[in-house]
Amino acid sequence: FTDVYSGEWYASAVEFVRNCGLMTGVSETEFAPEADVTRAMFVTVLYRLENQPDLSNEILGYPFADVDAQSWYGNAVYWARQNGIVAGVSDELFAPEENITREQMAAILYRYAKYKAYDTAANGNLNYTDSSAISDYAAEATVWAADKGILQGNEDGTFAPAANATRAQTAAVFQRIVQQLQ
Repeated sequence: FTDVYSGEWYASAVEFVRNCGLMTGVSETEFAPEADVTRAMFVTVLYRLENQPDLSNEILGYPFADVDAQSWYGNAVYWARQNGIVAGVSDELFAPEENITREQMAAILYRYAKYKAYDTAANGNLNYTDSSAISDYAAEATVWAADKGILQGNEDGTFAPAANATRAQTAAVFQRIVQQLQ
């Protein structure tokens, strides 16, 4: 990709997720590493990690009013919901086009680890300067993700739980998931 330079911290992660078929570029030549990732995009990458399980024999009763079964992410969201990996922003809505936050990413990955029966025990605690800003639903997941080295804080000592996750961060997270958990 012309916008991924070999010296950038995320360059090897981008190459890794592209080679594994987990993420593609936004075009043939661009990856857009600083672009935000939507909730639909993130769950689709997770679905690809699972080799896009066949849902043809499923009765697809989509649990979210804002997820069209025919959309490019419909099967991914259905699969993730059926397996307890995602929850909506409410009982009826998934908000597929909203950007995913870092704490939402931690919570989804934690539920995915439980689904895969990976070790979800965490021995650490949150030493980020903004730990108190992490939502209760994501606190245990964030401790686990930090303890396993899957999600990392920022250079300034913050976790930035409400910040949107970028494509570069997502690539790095999925590289770590594959290399550290599988």
